[in-house]
This record gives sequence, C-alpha cells and structure tokens, in this order.
Amino acid sequence: MNGLRAAVSFLTRVPVGGRSRAPDVGRAVPWFPIVGALLGLVLAGAYAGLRSVLPDLPAAALAVALGVLLTGAFHEDGLADTADALGGWSREEALRIMKDPVHGTYGVLALALSVLLRAAALGAMDGWAALAVLPAAHALSRGAAVTLLATGVATAEGLAASSGAVATTGRLAGAAGWGLVLAAAAMGPWVLPAAALAGLGTVAAGGLARRRLGGVTGDVLGAAQQLAEVGVLVLGAALAARGWTAWWR
Repeated sequence: MNGLRAAVSFLTRVPVGGRSRAPDVGRAVPWFPIVGALLGLVLAGAYAGLRSVLPDLPAAALAVALGVLLTGAFHEDGLADTADALGGWSREEALRIMKDPVHGTYGVLALALSVLLRAAALGAMDGWAALAVLPAAHALSRGAAVTLLATGVATAEGLAASSGAVATTGRLAGAAGWGLVLAAAAMGPWVLPAAALAGLGTVAAGGLARRRLGGVTGDVLGAAQQLAEVGVLVLGAALAARGWTAWWR
C-alpha cells in the first residue's frame, strides 16, 4: 500500500505520513486514478448532502471548493501557470513565466473558466448523477494526464522530469487502465465518450506544450488534468439532463 499512500500524499492534503518525493510519485502513478475516484466519491457525497439544504448551483460551487481544498489547488495551479506561459513569445520566456508564482491575466481567466464550468456542470446533476460522473471524471483525468510523461519532458529539472524517469511505460499504462476501469464501473457504456473527451483534453494540452515548450512539465500535467475533468463533467451534465447518467440505478 506504499504506492497508494504516496499517491494520496502527493495529490491531496490528506495527512498520510509526509509529502512524497518525486521518485516515489513516479512509482505511485498507477494509483493516481484510484485516489481520483475516491476524491470523486467524497465530493459526490458532499454535493448530495449540500443539495438537501441549498440550491443546486451553490451546492455545486461548495463541492468544487471542497475539492480544491482537499487537493491544495494542485492541478489548478498547473492550469494557471500553463495558461500564462502560453503567452510567452519564446520557449525560454514561456518556461520563465511558468516558474513565476504570480498568476497573470491568462492564468486567472483559465482558473475562472475551470471553476465556473465545473460548478455549472455539477449543478446540472442530481445526487445520483454526481455519484456516477464525479468519480469517473477524477479517475479518468488523472489517468490520462500522467500518460503525457511518455511523450517527453521540456526540461531536465522539475517534477515531470524526475517523475518521468521512474514512471515506466508499464506504470503509465496501468494508470490509464485503472482510470478506464473505474470510470466504466461508474458510468457504464458512457465511459466511451467520457474517455474520448478526457483523451482529447490531454492530447490538446500535450500537443500545445510540445509546440511551445518542447515537451511537458508538471504544470502541463495539471492543465491536462483540468481539461480532461471539465470535459467529462460537461458530458455528465448533458447526460444528466436526459436522465442517462447513472446507468446502474
């Protein structure tokens, strides 16, 4: 269970015995979707409980906020840094911007859109739909994002470089596989379009990073996770509007 503990320690603020070092993170990669699915279950439960006393949208906004608190805005920070960096005129400038802890206009707008879309999508679901979609979205997005480590990293330093060195092809395939299995258990046949959207978000982030940065960074992985999660949640909202989400009810 060391891999699970390392994944929980790295991806969340839940105290399980210290923050993981990068090499531990590489070995914990197959557990990322499992941690994501567990996080999704917690947020679905919180959303269902909040809906009993609040309108859907405020309940959804608070559930999203809880997710940000539990993860320490880990992936959101990567999204903001990546959005800011894409405004750089050169690869060197983009990498410099990415290291700057201060977020600019692009980063703030990217964060606002991510939170708005996630809250609005979740607010369109009832409790049962959320129980299906949230675990799938969090598992798929984390499983898909880490596969970008196989495409090459932008720098010889940083989290992506050190993690990628020990995140073997087998471990990356394991993460993607677990993401699909867990999402299929939650969404049934709707896992196919959900996985396609998660993959599309990941490919978009990875392709843009390779063109502008020459490879991926830890921040790009965070951006890929956010794009994938938003895609699955928006799909879930569309399905929920037609009563098609919780196939196991």
